[in-house]
Amino acid sequence: MGYRLGIDLGGTKTEILVLDPEQQAVYRERVATPAHSYDEILMLIDGFVKRAQNRFEQNMSIGIGIPGAISPRTGLLRNSNTLCLNSRPFKNDLERLLERKVRIENDANCFALSEALGGVARSYKTVFAVIIGTGTGGGLVIDGRLVNGPHSISGEWGHNPLPWPKPEDSIASCYCGQPGCIETFLSGPGMACGFETRFGRSLSSREIIAAANSGDSDCIVMCNAYYDQMARALAHVINIIDPHAIVLGGGMSNIDSIYCEVPKLLPGYVFSDFVQTPILKAERGDSSGVFGAALLWD
Repeated sequence: MGYRLGIDLGGTKTEILVLDPEQQAVYRERVATPAHSYDEILMLIDGFVKRAQNRFEQNMSIGIGIPGAISPRTGLLRNSNTLCLNSRPFKNDLERLLERKVRIENDANCFALSEALGGVARSYKTVFAVIIGTGTGGGLVIDGRLVNGPHSISGEWGHNPLPWPKPEDSIASCYCGQPGCIETFLSGPGMACGFETRFGRSLSSREIIAAANSGDSDCIVMCNAYYDQMARALAHVINIIDPHAIVLGGGMSNIDSIYCEVPKLLPGYVFSDFVQTPILKAERGDSSGVFGAALLWD
């Protein structure tokens, strides 16, 4: 395989990565995403590709990670929190502009592929990887290959209801239209919203975690509830697909106590007499998605 170009199109930043034939990163660039304009996003990607091609004087495969997914039925992009992309023929428009084929996957799928092939979960057969940040998303990789289905929604863990509800769970409506989605509990905004509903105080997730570490009793209670919600949500996944490893990425994955506290709670929810599924922190950080995008061409 020759040079591969990956693009991670995020809601706030867009990153490009070029891998050489040995899968070493030889070029990287990151800029703010013009999230208000569909046409400007197309032009941004076109500029990225042309600069990379001129630098290396060759064509290369192009893989792109996006928020949302391309509908297999209509070819239109859907479920994106970058709203200008929704209901647009993004893949067709981009291929016409670049005059070549591109491969496009959901950003969480790219993240999962990256961590399963060359990241923290590279030695595991079945890997479920989730991004927990401003939203939640997931991807499934088995034997080094992404698993997807006829609706292109494999791994959309965050838009299932939080299992085994408890009285302290604050049910909120999700942007998808359903109440009580996992995303409304485990995302950064979800934690902040739940804290305000429960304690009447307005703090960001980052502030809640910092205050808990400083001994704030309300914030400690909230963090303990968060660990339990995370354990319930991940136990649901373990009960269905029994992955060899689970990888966490996104801003909320930087809560170090997750990796100690959540595994302790899993046995209370997993349908097994023991639980040994490791919960791992992503190795490639916030650049993991762009590596996965570059690896969409095998």
